[in-house]
Amino acid sequence: MMSDAIERFNRSLAPADREICALLATEIDRGLPDAESKIWHAHPVWFLDGNPIVGYSRLKDGVRLLFWSGQSFDEEDLRPQGTFKAAEIRFTSAEQVDRDDLARWLRKAVEIQWDYKHIVKRKGRLERLR
Repeated sequence: MMSDAIERFNRSLAPADREICALLATEIDRGLPDAESKIWHAHPVWFLDGNPIVGYSRLKDGVRLLFWSGQSFDEEDLRPQGTFKAAEIRFTSAEQVDRDDLARWLRKAVEIQWDYKHIVKRKGRLERLR
């Protein structure tokens, strides 16, 4: 079930972005039923055992869906983001969201995890959890 904070975040967006984010939140909740969801660093993020798994944010050119371990998914539609293992895809309309792709990425997000929870303690070094 979508958290109240995430619902408030989604409602604050323009209609097209709200539609994208509502769809993403619903599908992420469905695909990650054991995840904790909250607003983290001003954006909706889902966690498993305290480890960030997936989240989304509003950017100038659309909505970015980010998987913290996404570079390890071997998915051509996910583009590397940042200096660690994250990968993203961007949407400008809800019609661009392929629910089958999203469901597959969410399964991989559970199966393939890098330990971001302890990255500070390890001085920026990531270790694979699964």
